[in-house]
Parts: sequence; C-alpha cells; structure tokens
Amino acid sequence: MKLLLDTHIILWARLEPDRLHPRVAAALEEPNNELWFSPVSVWEMLLLAQRGRIEVKGDPYKWADRMVADMNEAVLNRHVAAQSRRADLPHEDPADRFIAATAQVYKLQLVTSDSKLQGVSGLKVFR
Repeated sequence: MKLLLDTHIILWARLEPDRLHPRVAAALEEPNNELWFSPVSVWEMLLLAQRGRIEVKGDPYKWADRMVADMNEAVLNRHVAAQSRRADLPHEDPADRFIAATAQVYKLQLVTSDSKLQGVSGLKVFR
C-alpha cells in the first residue's frame, strides 16, 4: 500500500507510538508499504514547535527533516494546489486541504485519525 501520513500520525509514530491504533502501527512497520509525507506536514510540525506545542531539542529544521527522512515526499505542485480547492472538505483548514489533495492527486491512502477527513468523498482513508 501507498500511505500518506497525516501530520499527527508522523508525530505519533516518532514520538508517541502507543497512541497509534495497532492496525496503523502494523501498517507503518510493513516493509512492503510505501510511506509518504506532504511538505505541508513539515510546515505544520515547525509551526507547532515555534508555538511551543511540541518540545524540540536542537535545531527544529533538522528535527523536522529527521521526522520524515525515511519517507517519500509527495511534492506540492499545481495539481495539488488546484485539487485543494476542488476537494469537498467540511472546513477551510489549509493544511487539511493540502494533505487531502495530496492523497487524491498521488493516489495515496491517507492515514489519519481526524474524523473531519475520514468521511471526505473521493478520499481513500486507511483506518
């Protein structure tokens, strides 16, 4: 499977793996699965660190790079930008819009526990 990890899933996997549902934890460990991230997740992690919502020791930029170092990057491009406006999301959160659009454009399953994203039409969600 090709899995796009929502920002909180990346953080939980790296910092609080006990918060992951056992099925999600197993999928993340499965060597045949491809793990993907959106650059928007790096932006969100840095924002959380800058606002003090996540404690980061050392350089936050290097820390964010380490969080996603072993994953594939789903590049933010014009197709993702356009899909972020087409996506039928129940809210206007730009990060959620870009992450959902990334999953749709790259044909990835989104791994998230965000109930607002789990019911989005046309978005494949791994649960």
